[in-house]
Amino acid sequence: MKNLLSMEHVTPQEIEALITRAIDIKNGRPVMKLNDKTVVNLFYENSTRTKLSFEMAEKKLNVERLPFDVSTSSVSKGESLYDTCKTLEAIGADALVVRHPDNKYYEELEHLNIPIINGGDGSGSHPTQSLLDMMTIYENLGQICGLKIAIVGDIKHSRVAKSNAEALTKMGAEVYFSGPVELQDNTLNIPYIGIDEAVEFSDVIMLLRVQHERHESYAQMPKAEYNALYGMNKERMDNMKPHALIMHPAPINRNVEITDEVVEGEKSVIFEQMTNGVFMRMSILESVLDGEGSNNNAFEKRYAVTQ
Repeated sequence: MKNLLSMEHVTPQEIEALITRAIDIKNGRPVMKLNDKTVVNLFYENSTRTKLSFEMAEKKLNVERLPFDVSTSSVSKGESLYDTCKTLEAIGADALVVRHPDNKYYEELEHLNIPIINGGDGSGSHPTQSLLDMMTIYENLGQICGLKIAIVGDIKHSRVAKSNAEALTKMGAEVYFSGPVELQDNTLNIPYIGIDEAVEFSDVIMLLRVQHERHESYAQMPKAEYNALYGMNKERMDNMKPHALIMHPAPINRNVEITDEVVEGEKSVIFEQMTNGVFMRMSILESVLDGEGSNNNAFEKRYAVTQ
């Protein structure tokens, strides 16, 4: 795999190979030692889980990480994203992990000769989150194809919703959206259903953060009111299928989209998602830095699981 920019061009076979490899790593299979590789993480937006899990993944793979701080770089002097990335390529970086507020920022980087891993672009896509979510679903339910998965909350502003809708549909899941009318995105060909209907028949409920900074009306709505209308609470959790999962990409607005008692309740795999983020990002880094990639037969043979 040369780059990971969005889920649009990632094949089901590549998704399966990345999930398989991430589970292998989690179960203690040997990892590549990529101590001859250098990665730079460029985060133009704030991040906790994505940034730190990439750093942990790089550490576990013995990858050399060059520190990069947007606020102390030439970005503050007006240097473009392309010139910054081209500079890092010129001084010897082997791959870049980039988060940027502009949708599809990576289109201006098409002439780079080193891999780009998208750590999130505006409200566009978040492919590494989608992959770790699918890993978590597969580990817990043993399948993705045929599952009913509801993505609930602020669809309009969520890159996680868009990446997951695309990838899960590609893998054969039935995907539904749920949330306030004002926060819907009707450009996506996904049906909308009510939260209570979603709770009753879904195998997975994937909650999204309410992005208060983007819509004042919901910032002013009392937490309990939003949760009663659109969120997950114990009453709704108790109406879910026995095997069903509750997910959230975090950060969490506790007692808004999800109540405290549900965050670490018996159906929640939220912190397991965070754990899996490290292993999935290790899998992705191996794939782009190996020189062969997960779409190469040699990669698949090397890490094939004996059934």
